[in-house]
Amino acid sequence: MAEIDHIVLGARSLAEGAAFVERHLGVTPQKGGQHPGFGTHNMLLGLGSTCYIEIIAPDPAQPDPPHPRPFDLDDPAVHTMLEAEPRLLAWVARTPALDAVVARLGPRAGEVKAMSRGSLSWRMAFPPQNQDMDNLIPPLIQWEGRSAALHLKDSHVRLTALEAEHPDPLAVKAALRDRGLEEALRVRHSPHVRLVARLRRADGQDVALSSG
Repeated sequence: MAEIDHIVLGARSLAEGAAFVERHLGVTPQKGGQHPGFGTHNMLLGLGSTCYIEIIAPDPAQPDPPHPRPFDLDDPAVHTMLEAEPRLLAWVARTPALDAVVARLGPRAGEVKAMSRGSLSWRMAFPPQNQDMDNLIPPLIQWEGRSAALHLKDSHVRLTALEAEHPDPLAVKAALRDRGLEEALRVRHSPHVRLVARLRRADGQDVALSSG
């Protein structure tokens, strides 16, 4: 059974991403680190023991990678969007049986890649771009050991709901069901694609972050 691991906030720089989180959620994210070979680095905000926010941005200390950066950070449309302000880009689902899911889904699961950051290591399968439904279908992650969420200070911000809007909600639901995620994402019809994360701040204020 898969479940929400984290949500991904894209930014032009980590400084811009941190300022956005502080402004909207009232807390300061923790330092993360580099993703060697992927051209990115991050900061993190713990949302309890099982979930967190990842703020991700191109890493100026690394050369451009030989492949596109994850979460469409190199896409011209995403780059233009992030010039205005940081945005919710995607979400990632955790599974304890990544190889079994990939074997069952075949090419639809995407290529499994090993990644690391400091003492953390994990494997991820990013669905092919033509099958990710504009990032509504999440990459799958399997942690090698403890997940990042267990290493983070609790911000006392909580993710209360994750929602999606899409012109073909039945197709989105079918793809989620294939991954055991039919309960993780609330999907509704809309002519435009959008991912929405609803969060509750430590002071009780409700905040929505969206991809558009």
